Formats: sequence, structure tokens, C-alpha cells
Amino acid sequence: MPKRRTPRLLAGYTQHNKVRLVHGGADYFSTLVQLIDRATTTIHLQTYIFDGDETGELVSAALLRAAARQVQIFILLDGYASQHLSRGIISKWKTAGIRFRWFWPLFKSRHFYLGRRMHHKVVVADASFGMAGGVNISDRYNDIGGQPAWLDRALFVEGQVAMKLHMVCRDMWTKAYWKLDRPGKDSSFPRLPGISPEQECLVRVRRNDWVQGLNQISRSYVEMFRQVRSHAIVLSAYFMPGPILRKQMTQAARRGVNIRIIVGAVSDVKIARLAEQYMYSWLFRNGIEVYEYQGTVLHGKMAAYDGIWMTNGSYNVNRISAYASVELNMDVRNNEFAALVEADLEGIIRDHCIRVDPANYFHQHSWLGRLRQWAAYETVRLLFFLFTFYFKQEKESKRR
Repeated sequence: MPKRRTPRLLAGYTQHNKVRLVHGGADYFSTLVQLIDRATTTIHLQTYIFDGDETGELVSAALLRAAARQVQIFILLDGYASQHLSRGIISKWKTAGIRFRWFWPLFKSRHFYLGRRMHHKVVVADASFGMAGGVNISDRYNDIGGQPAWLDRALFVEGQVAMKLHMVCRDMWTKAYWKLDRPGKDSSFPRLPGISPEQECLVRVRRNDWVQGLNQISRSYVEMFRQVRSHAIVLSAYFMPGPILRKQMTQAARRGVNIRIIVGAVSDVKIARLAEQYMYSWLFRNGIEVYEYQGTVLHGKMAAYDGIWMTNGSYNVNRISAYASVELNMDVRNNEFAALVEADLEGIIRDHCIRVDPANYFHQHSWLGRLRQWAAYETVRLLFFLFTFYFKQEKESKRR
């Protein structure tokens, strides 16, 4: 039986950290505004979606307050998902001295987009405090107008790992595809000491950017199913694991590991939901339990195992996140915190999910419904293949 705690498995972890699990909605955005309001030196904010709605205005106002305190602010937004952000908001930022850039694709028009997407959602202040997860800046991720937020989670961190987040954001800023600014003075940053809490909690930053040769988050999931001995829970939107991860899940299930997958009963991407359902038969064959979340749209991306380890971030368990998007997660190896996360996931299962019964599932879906699921699955697989082929070519061209 392989040892759980080997030097390889502990690679990349920082030691002196404090970590808090943040729920999506009001908890997340109140924490975000407090994080911005306490900043004294620098703020990096990088996200996939930044909408100019009530939530976006709330966050923008906090950023403008920080700029008025002479905090250096660097905002990087994905050029596809945030393309509808108003020029008025951007103009206010630039007038206030906030540095702003787009992460652009290689080719873009009104009806066409080709290139990597910056999918991570991270903010870090003073290289000392940070937060990363799956929550975008938009009303649908907040508790607005009596409507509950989409189900999501983030991690708030203090300590050495916040410095790592700061370094990732700094490098993303200087290397991004941009349009509104050029480098120059923005490429130099103040030296920040950061903080080092007395608490010891192992936390590491994990990234996926296949073009740059980074597949750390994918490896974290593979390592989880190689190391797990008792139980694992995965909360995932758009759940379509590739063949490598499916193999590890199958082997873990054969060792008697209890694996539970939480997916959404409804999705904002219908074809992804149908493709996800087509995978149920594979999950059932391997004795993997499936739970459908019955609340709002499930958008979270979190996993934990054996009460010793968890991961959370922007990474969806599918090939788009593995090969096409720029993703960021944080792994935590700490028994107390992992147990807290597992209790949160257990609560979601107990209070908000219905277990999918393998015996009844196929009786409840007609052959026509199964055909639609198969067609959706094959369509998504084709899209994954095209993305993978394109990024293989881009990666090879960079090597040359």
C-alpha cells in the first residue's frame, strides 16, 4: 500500500497559512469588499466574468475607494466572458488610476472567438490576503433581489500562500494578451513582505495552462483517486472526466472506496447537462453514487477525500478546463479543514440533493431521451477534441 504523505505529494505546499471556507452569495461578496477595503498597498483582481450589474457596481465602488487611498490596483478580465462590461465602468477605473487589461484570445470578432480563456477567479491584497474559487462577479452569483445565488465556494487565505497568489497574478498581468494598456511602468511592482501567521496549514496554488505546460490541477485530481482509501466527494459543474481520471476513479471504486459525485439537476448549459447525464451509466457500472443538487444552478468545483485533503477553485472536471482554459485552484492538506469541508459537502447532499437510483433511472428516461443524451455527449466530445487539437498545435508552435 503506497504511503499517503510522500515528498512528491507535499511538493509546492506553503506551511504558515490561515484558511476559511467562503460560501457563494452574500458571504463571498461581503468578504470580497472587506478584502478590498483593508488593502493598503496593492490589489490584483483577475476573473472570468465581471458584469456591470448591481454586484459589479458594488465591487467597482470598493475598487474606486481603494484607488482613492493610493492603492495600486491591477484588473485583468477575460476578453470573451466579460466583453459586455460597459466602457463607462472601465473609464472610471482608468480615470482613478486603476490599471486594466483584457486577457484576449488569438482571434476575435462579434461572432467568433478562438483562443485560451482566463477562467480563474482570484483577488489578492498586499500579497498577504487572498481569495480564489469559482465565483464570478455578477448578480447570479450573489443573493440579489430575493433570488439565491448559484451554488459555489471559495477559499479565503492569509499567509504564505497569499504571496504565491500575488506572484501568479503579477505574472499573468505582465504576460496577458492586452489591448487597452501597454507594459512599461505597469510591469514593475513594489516589493511586499507579506505576512506569516503562526498557524500551520499546508496550502498550495495549483494551475492549469496546457499551452504553458501546466497541468497541476489535473494531477491533483489524479493523485486524489490514487491516494484515497476510504471515501471521496466531488462537487462539480459540467462533470465529464477524461479517460485518465476515469481510469483512476474506476480503480479506486474497485478498492472499495465510496465515491460520491454531486452534480446539478439544472444547468446554465443545457448540452453539458445532457452530456453529463449520459455518463451516469458509466458511473453506475462502477458503483459510484450520483447526487443531483435541487436548489439553484450548481456552479461549484470542489473535492475532498478521507478527511485529510481538499481542493477548490475554477477547474471543472472536463477537458475544457484540462486543456483549453487557464485555471487556478488551491489544495489544502489539513485534517481539521478537510473535515470541515466534508461536513459542508455532506450537508449539501443531505439537505439539497436527491440520489439518482440506478434501478429507476433508465426506466424514467425513454430511448429518445437517451438518444439526446448520447448526441449531446458526442457533440461535447467533438468540441473537446477540437479544443485539444488546436491547443496541441499552439503548444508545439511555442516549442518551435
